[in-house]
Amino acid sequence: MSEPVFGKDALDEFARIYPAQVTKLRHSLIGHSLLDLDAIVQLATALPTDSVEYNPGNLPVGVDPKDIPTSQLSIAETVESIENNGSWMVLKRIEQHPAYAALLHDTLGELAHIVEPATGGMETCEGFIFISSPNSVTPFHFDPEHNILLQTRGLKTMTVFPSGDEEFVRDEAHELFHLGKHHRNHAWRDEFADHGNAVELRPGDAIYVPVKAPHWVKNGPEVSVSLSITWRSSWSYAEADARAFNHILRRFGLKPRSPAPFPSRNLAKSVAFRLIRKVGLAR
Repeated sequence: MSEPVFGKDALDEFARIYPAQVTKLRHSLIGHSLLDLDAIVQLATALPTDSVEYNPGNLPVGVDPKDIPTSQLSIAETVESIENNGSWMVLKRIEQHPAYAALLHDTLGELAHIVEPATGGMETCEGFIFISSPNSVTPFHFDPEHNILLQTRGLKTMTVFPSGDEEFVRDEAHELFHLGKHHRNHAWRDEFADHGNAVELRPGDAIYVPVKAPHWVKNGPEVSVSLSITWRSSWSYAEADARAFNHILRRFGLKPRSPAPFPSRNLAKSVAFRLIRKVGLAR
C-alpha cells in the first residue's frame, strides 16, 4: 500500500483504548480497488460457497437464526443488484485470495506494536467484507474476535453494548457459544435500546469493537461496503476457554463466576478446560 491505512492520530487513539473500549478511528482505504463492487463480485464468485453468507436485509434487530428466510438470488446476483434487492452479504475469510491476504496482512501489521504488548500475538487473523442494501439491518449479535470495521462506501450506524454484561447476553449463552451450541445472534429486548452506544460510520470512518461486545447495525439510505479486520489473542482464547469450563462446572450444579475482564488472564480455568478437552471430556 502506498500510504498507511491508519494515521498517527488513529494509532494513538487505538493504543489508548485497546482492548476493552469501543472507539472511532479514521482510515485511508476509500476508493481502494479491491473494495469496489466489480472486484467484490469477482471475489465472491472465487471464494468457496461456505465463505459467502447472504441474508434478507429487512430483519428485526432481534431474530432467531432459524426464522431468517433464505435468499433466492445467486452470489453474483446479490452483489450486482445490491442497491435494490434488500439484502446484506458478508464475504468471509477473504485472506483465502492472495490480493486480499496482502491487504489484511499489511493493515493488521500497522497495529501489531500496540496489540502484542497488551494481549499477545495476533492469532487467527481473518478479513470480512460486508455489502449491504439501503436500510438493511444486521441483527443483535456478538463476535469472538477483536474487530475493526472500516467503512468505505455509504453510511451505517453500529449500536454497541458493553462486553461481558449479563444484562445483554447471559453467561450461559457465552458458554454455549464457545462449545458450538449457540448462534452468534442473541435475544433482543426493547429496554436494551437506551444502553447502546450508537456510532455513525461514513466513508473513511472505522470502529474498534471489543471481543464479544454485543451490537447491531442499521444501514443508511445508500449501498454500504465495509471491511472488517479481525484477530484473536491469547487473552481472548483464555476467556473463551474459561467460559467453556464454566459450563462444565454448571453441569455439576455449581454457579461459577464469569471470567474476569481484561487485564485478568483467566489462566486457571483456561488450562483446566484445555486439559479436559484434551482427554475428550468436554461437551
